[in-house]
Amino acid sequence: MEEQASSSEASSSSSSSSSSQPQPQVQPSLDDCLNLLSGKRDEQRLAGLLLVTKFWNKDDNASIRKVYDAVRPQFLHRLLLNGMGKGIDVGGSNRDVYLQLSITLLSAFCRVPQIAASENMVTKIPLIVETMSKEPGSPIIEDCYEYLFLVSTANEEGVKTLYKSGGLNVLASQLMILPDGSHMIELAMRLVQIIVSKLPSESVYSEHPTDLSMVVSAVAKQFAVLQNSLKFEALYLLSAILSNRYSAPVYDALRLMGNDVWSTNMRIGIVAILQNRVAPSHKLQALFLAECVISIVGEGWLIGEMNLTGSQVSLPADRCILLVLESSRVEIAVFLNDLAYLKYEAFKAPSNKENILVKQRNLGVAFSLVEKIIKLISSFGGEESAANAVINERTFTKLISGLNETIGVILDYLRDAKEHGQMKGNDLLAAVRVIGSYLAEAPDSCKDKVTELLAYMLSIEGEDELSPFYSIRFLLPMLCQITLKTGGCKILVSSGAFREVAGYLIALIEQNNYTSEDNGSIFLACDTILNLLVKRGQIKFPLDDPSFIRLLAALSHWAEGMDDVSIIMMASSICSLILDLTSEEALLNHPDFTSGNISSLSKLIERSFGMCGQDLISDDAKAEVDLFQIITSAYSSWADRFPRIRQAIESSGSFRFRHVS
Repeated sequence: MEEQASSSEASSSSSSSSSSQPQPQVQPSLDDCLNLLSGKRDEQRLAGLLLVTKFWNKDDNASIRKVYDAVRPQFLHRLLLNGMGKGIDVGGSNRDVYLQLSITLLSAFCRVPQIAASENMVTKIPLIVETMSKEPGSPIIEDCYEYLFLVSTANEEGVKTLYKSGGLNVLASQLMILPDGSHMIELAMRLVQIIVSKLPSESVYSEHPTDLSMVVSAVAKQFAVLQNSLKFEALYLLSAILSNRYSAPVYDALRLMGNDVWSTNMRIGIVAILQNRVAPSHKLQALFLAECVISIVGEGWLIGEMNLTGSQVSLPADRCILLVLESSRVEIAVFLNDLAYLKYEAFKAPSNKENILVKQRNLGVAFSLVEKIIKLISSFGGEESAANAVINERTFTKLISGLNETIGVILDYLRDAKEHGQMKGNDLLAAVRVIGSYLAEAPDSCKDKVTELLAYMLSIEGEDELSPFYSIRFLLPMLCQITLKTGGCKILVSSGAFREVAGYLIALIEQNNYTSEDNGSIFLACDTILNLLVKRGQIKFPLDDPSFIRLLAALSHWAEGMDDVSIIMMASSICSLILDLTSEEALLNHPDFTSGNISSLSKLIERSFGMCGQDLISDDAKAEVDLFQIITSAYSSWADRFPRIRQAIESSGSFRFRHVS
């Protein structure tokens, strides 16, 4: 093809010489080009291609189709291979010309959808990807992106071929160096969007977590710096990558990055969306993205620097947390109102069900963000809290005020649900979770509403639950807090909530195996019941409540196979306090209690005395010491009413406290 190019240059030189004469110049027409393209010799076809690129309109699909039909596919393929240095004629000094010409033509041909979708174009994708990997700074890169985008959108096989050819790796590496806001970066982002949306997520995310993390980092920069429509494309691409159910490996790869520039860029971009007048759907998407970022780097991300590298404009470090909370509050109010209308007032159309599910899903994101903010502000004041340096009293007051108002709105939603007889629903359960998170830190907030709705909230079930469980778990931290005071204990007794807590505790400890989260809930429930029993003399307590009888049997059985001092002391202290409410005779006459339970209780309390006698409780274990004092005090009160238990305990060698006071 060297001779072909020389011939073309000679032809061009001859044409230039004749044009210097005064005679009028004749412009080549499309037909002239087509005649050359139909020639038998390669130099004729090459001359025709060189001419057609100088005057054709890339938006004229009809002309493009005529040129494509006139060019033999084999010739175009040979031209590309020679440009890449893979042909029989390696190209020599004209190799770059061949490469640029072939890729320019391929990109132009693919503007016609039927051509882009053809197998002939799909099969060239590996060659284009290879070219891009070897020529990252070449002027032909933009045409390569055009080609890949047009073929991938026209034919699903194009997307598969792009992925199999290592396209995602090339895109990830080049996104880092492409000019900000350029057409190339726009096409690169769209190609990634096509890959993650059209190919099996499980494969893409497991095979390319590092590449996707590089994409996130690069696109986050565009999200931060751009102020045009491409900013929104960046927003939706980032959300698509990070909200995927298989994105865990990408999260891990992002955590391993040596700096936090990407997360800072995310914060800048999200704040820009939330503080400006944009469509509500964009703000909601920004909240989705914020929730993903916090899941990766933690709640501390909500507070941090807000200036771009080299920028003179800087925003307060607390701007992000304030905007995320305010935007989440708005979304919560809107979604709760919409859900109430759809569930209780709107016509029961089939489309309503899908609409409800979408709104519940969106509500869940806003709820999650509020919970993360609650978790963050709960650390304020701690010695290790980085927020202390940037959060002033005014900001803290704004946060608390906003949370109080939103918790009140959520409680109103639950009251409405209660009035409509709704006891089951994931939205209701999620509402209880948010309320529980906040009241665990501020147990006196919205006190009247909480007291009114406590029994109802404890009876709420998720869609897949057969009986209330998670609602009780979510409220346990708050219940444990309020039972530190007599007033809180009275609320639990008057509402009957103590029965729900006892039932929950029994259900947990009767499981064969439970998680660390279950273990934490067990002790919260134990502490709540213990608080209640310790103040039994100050409240009107149902002495014969069957839930406590069942709890005696469950706790004594639970502790039998345990060696943990804290478990044995906790179980023994609760059982000792319950025994003080009744007598041995009354227990044995109860249908839920057997003589075997008496034996188990005897062994449990004997073990607790033995542990103290053997100095198994360390001096710094104040909680266990306090529990032992409860056990000894209660024992001295009821020992005469439980002769069998007393005999079993005091006849054992480990008992050293005959004169307990």
